[in-house]
Amino acid sequence: MTYDLTPLFRTAIGFDRLARLANSAAETASTQAYPPYNIEKTGEDAYRLTMAVAGFGPENIEIVVKDNTLFVTGRLADDANKAEILHRGIAGRAFERRFVLADHIVVDGADLVHGLLHVGLKRVVPEALKPRRITIGNAPALAPGEKANDDATVIEHKAA
Repeated sequence: MTYDLTPLFRTAIGFDRLARLANSAAETASTQAYPPYNIEKTGEDAYRLTMAVAGFGPENIEIVVKDNTLFVTGRLADDANKAEILHRGIAGRAFERRFVLADHIVVDGADLVHGLLHVGLKRVVPEALKPRRITIGNAPALAPGEKANDDATVIEHKAA
């Protein structure tokens, strides 16, 4: 399923990433179900991704961030000495999950506890992009004889 974002593109420039994001989300939702995961908001600018990865150890999981996309990949090593499995209720197949990250979201760390992979994420907005308040009357002092603005036009107001 693809979305027609043509009306948006008539008046906006540079939002092609939004179209790719919508199409990618639709494709991912319909094709992947393993391994199951939760996404939690743990604070104002903090999130936690929890994935059920029973049977995987830290050496079997790779976490990579590339181009605002978080890749979580799991691969089990083939063990020739395994016993014959009569019933497989715990999936142990390889997987790759992709999560598109918003701007300024960074991975804060990862931990594997009791078969659950926890990936911490947080929003780190650079100082230059944060709102800042400008106080009035806080202009730098002028040196004696220096004009405030040479290009300014002065308009005199006369009393009526």
